Amino acid sequence: MNLVGLLPEVCRIAVEAGDLIEEIYRASERVEVENKKDGTPVTVADTQADALICTALRSLTPDIPLLTEESVAEVPFASRQAWPVFWCVDPLDGTKEFIERTGEFSVNIGLVENGQVLLGVVYVPMTRVLYCAAKGQGAYRWVVPENTHSQTWQACLDPLHKIKSRLKTTRVPTRVAVSRRHGKMARRFFDALGEVELVFMGSAIKSCLVAEGSADIYPRFGPTSLWDTAAAQCVVEESGGVLVDADGQPLTYFQTESLLNPHFLVKGDPYYEWPEFPKPKS
Repeated sequence: MNLVGLLPEVCRIAVEAGDLIEEIYRASERVEVENKKDGTPVTVADTQADALICTALRSLTPDIPLLTEESVAEVPFASRQAWPVFWCVDPLDGTKEFIERTGEFSVNIGLVENGQVLLGVVYVPMTRVLYCAAKGQGAYRWVVPENTHSQTWQACLDPLHKIKSRLKTTRVPTRVAVSRRHGKMARRFFDALGEVELVFMGSAIKSCLVAEGSADIYPRFGPTSLWDTAAAQCVVEESGGVLVDADGQPLTYFQTESLLNPHFLVKGDPYYEWPEFPKPKS
């Protein structure tokens, strides 16, 4: 699979979806919200971005099926469980942030093969910051110019845009990327870290802050799904960091009925002696 050839095209698709989301975001102070069967919110921005991405990816790679947050209900587990390769997409990661108008949401597109993420794109519409990576090619951060119609998308792989996660050493405070909705387990982990500086952020952007070296670690002890982490995991790993479960193993992307991830840590420095996972209190 030609990942270097695919990546610029996927970046283009993510930005087009992000432009659509931004247009909806700016058009109204309030957007109509519905609740899905699992109780999570969905907006017209989610569904329209999903339709755009699905159409574009089917055109780009007709033989690769899609697993997206907004269309997964249409694909029975019996059909998707045997997919060796698939696109893993969250068309609007951070719907709650979109509704609350924090601007902290992203478009996530990952390519999975045999449980491993080969390619990942995370685009932040409100800042036009694009993170992207492909296996063995490094990770990149690019502020996309406004006039993207004539833009050469190969620029996303410009060596000037390459990013690396940072080594922890002994400096304090530890910069921790965290959701505003973190719970008690996260607070216990902060205590174990010692002196910390919390960087509040929504969506997959938190993982990307670790990848670019703006944060040291991102602990996640709340529920997430495959599409929340797949694209960002590729960016993190290609930057030199890791996204691992409680046993220190990288998350994998073999499909289950629930599609839920375990709790995880995103570490910029994989060799630093980080505190152990806090155990849930019974």
